[in-house]
Amino acid sequence: MRRAVNDLLGAYDKLIMDPVHGGIPLYRHEIQVIDHPLFQRLRNICQNDILSLVFPGATHSRFLHSIGVMHVGTRMFRSMIDAYLRERQLSERTDLSLSQLDAIDYLAKTIRLSCLLHDSGHSSFSHQFTQARRIRELMSRPGRFRDLWAGVDYGHYHSQEPDELEHEHYSVRVAHEVLSSVDLDSAGLNAVDVIGIMETTRVTPSETFCRHSRTFWEFIAGDDAVAGTIAEQDVPGLVMGLLASIVSGEIDADRADYMLRDGFHSSVTIGGFNLDHLLSNLRFGWEVSEPWMGLAITQKGLGALEDFVYSRYQMYRKVYAHKTALGFDWLLREAINEVLEDPESFDWIDTCLSNMEFFAELTDNFFWEAFRKVARRQPQSYSFCIVNRIKLDHLDTRENLDRQRIDEHSQWLADQLKLIPHNVVTCSMRARFSNIQDNFNGIKVLVRNPVSRERSLRKITEVSAFFSKFGDGTITHFYSRPENTKSAPSDLSE
Repeated sequence: MRRAVNDLLGAYDKLIMDPVHGGIPLYRHEIQVIDHPLFQRLRNICQNDILSLVFPGATHSRFLHSIGVMHVGTRMFRSMIDAYLRERQLSERTDLSLSQLDAIDYLAKTIRLSCLLHDSGHSSFSHQFTQARRIRELMSRPGRFRDLWAGVDYGHYHSQEPDELEHEHYSVRVAHEVLSSVDLDSAGLNAVDVIGIMETTRVTPSETFCRHSRTFWEFIAGDDAVAGTIAEQDVPGLVMGLLASIVSGEIDADRADYMLRDGFHSSVTIGGFNLDHLLSNLRFGWEVSEPWMGLAITQKGLGALEDFVYSRYQMYRKVYAHKTALGFDWLLREAINEVLEDPESFDWIDTCLSNMEFFAELTDNFFWEAFRKVARRQPQSYSFCIVNRIKLDHLDTRENLDRQRIDEHSQWLADQLKLIPHNVVTCSMRARFSNIQDNFNGIKVLVRNPVSRERSLRKITEVSAFFSKFGDGTITHFYSRPENTKSAPSDLSE
């Protein structure tokens, strides 16, 4: 109990300085996680693949992003606790019991570790790595998942073997490896609870989590909890869903950090939003009839949420889908494919993707060295383009074209510009906002009745028309290949 009180009062073991958030406090067990080689490897993985070739300041790493996500996730949870206590104090005297303090502390620390490890499975160049054709083939190899978990029971986290591995599956595997080497017992935590609120997992929470969940539910839901309309065994699942939405949801710590961080390091202001205002208006929401427990936002905070969504929309359009940036992403994927043409590199990457002992070797540095090796031997290679920043020649941009119309426009450009059709390449980015209305309906709005002053929860799209304005948008850029690659003997298809 004393540990919970001390931690909630702000006791910590180390403070690190972050250019976006300022001082970020760390506990002893979190320092052990960060010092683990599998986490330290994130220092050598760029948050935005090779975006720095377009926005030179965007050299920030997955390492600092992960620590930032932990910090934001903590702020989200504690902000909601603070708001709840503040509002309860207005109507009745509320004193936290030691069991309630201990429950809040346990859930807060579980969120922190889950946020810290949420991206630990990213490989070289983050998302672009798994989009390279030959990497996808490697990760789809039958038996890869079983090899990755050789000697370890993955049934604690996954109910079945996935058909194809994604970076989230590697994050779970890395988290298990790291947490197994950390003294979680001294922190009073359980690895299964931390990993259970990460993506792709389905777990049976620990008895400790179940006990704290029921205490938390009774504390938050008050009379609704006492009424007993939700079965006791269902409460841990509701609380786990709430915590998971903080780690990965429509308003989550991951998006909040990367939007602020990417905007800061890219020197782009369109990714800005008022995080303090948004957090101060987040609340716990629950519906005993569904049953449901999740994030809610006050009507006053809708403006901050709209800024959050619009900033994300603009970052996708103006930064992540920038014509030069997408062109370099295409070259990067082809350069990765070139590296895997070398049998020795292929075998080594294959080993790293199946064995945690060697997974830490998969960093950006490994591929940069491989690119330089290929570039020295083959001046007509895509690796040479990446190493020497030789970009694709941008021809045109179109939006919302299907595959057939993209092919037709490519052929038309080739005819008009007297190009060989093979030398016209396309890069598309789909900003997935068509589900924004449905997904944000999972976040409720606290509406106050002007007469009774009672509060009720409503779907967000019933209160604000803003979220119905978004749809999927596909931005397609058309390029011609760099002159030095057009006759390359190992030329690869898109």
